[in-house]
Amino acid sequence: MALFGKPTLRLLNSSTVVAISGGLRLHIAFLLAGIAVSIPEYCAGALIIYSTYTLDRALECKEDLINKSELCGADKTTGIIACILSFLLGTFLLARDGIYFAPFFPFVVGYLYTHGVRIGPYTLKLKGSVGVKNIVIGITWGGTIALIVSRWCSSVVTVGIIFLFFAMKIFVTSCVNDFKDVKGDTAAGIKTLPACLGENLTKKVLILILIGLHCVMLYALFAGIIGDEWVVLLFGLILTIAFLMVYSSSFECKSQIYYRKLREFVISWEYVFSLALRAFIPG
Repeated sequence: MALFGKPTLRLLNSSTVVAISGGLRLHIAFLLAGIAVSIPEYCAGALIIYSTYTLDRALECKEDLINKSELCGADKTTGIIACILSFLLGTFLLARDGIYFAPFFPFVVGYLYTHGVRIGPYTLKLKGSVGVKNIVIGITWGGTIALIVSRWCSSVVTVGIIFLFFAMKIFVTSCVNDFKDVKGDTAAGIKTLPACLGENLTKKVLILILIGLHCVMLYALFAGIIGDEWVVLLFGLILTIAFLMVYSSSFECKSQIYYRKLREFVISWEYVFSLALRAFIPG
């Protein structure tokens, strides 16, 4: 097994785009909260996301043997070392501003998800329940963003709205990513929404969630609870709904690269597009 062979390089690079998207997501959270730009925090958020996702892939979950077969043969030790280094750097950057718990929050939620919650003689296990995987992902990153934002934003309502927005947005995008992973998730006993409801019904549910969420955000905007970032909110809503209306998991198997990359392109780069559009439209 080559230390830096192709599978290992794929493992090290597999979470890069997700991490960059997460850093931009944190920037949008700062805009919604009316907080000054803070690039070190954005970098810290990206590093924490990178370490969490790369660690998950390095530990090789059962479903990944099917869903991410291209990572088979990767040097896991190299991946884990990269995770530790990025986590330590991200934690250091956040600790400089007195943020101590946020870097560990994803691991706490992940532990509760995997091992369950013990109440007396009973253990409530979350893993495997319908849609819980997606809820956990939403709570993990929505909560991490909210914890970082709360360091500078004193309004509990604003922080709560920001948590709700990103938790639900990430819930939706994680469900979309599950369209292509139904086979692996089913084999591992993970009941995602696409696996239980089917693709078409899941897409309708996600569109309803997005519309309901953005109604809440519209109220929060007009009530002055969040910043006037209507361009970012409206663009994200239109782009995601349009994508859901045309996307099919069959795109992942087509020979044309623009079909195969459409999901990744829209989901991962939504925040780049929305921030670029915001820069060209006067507020």
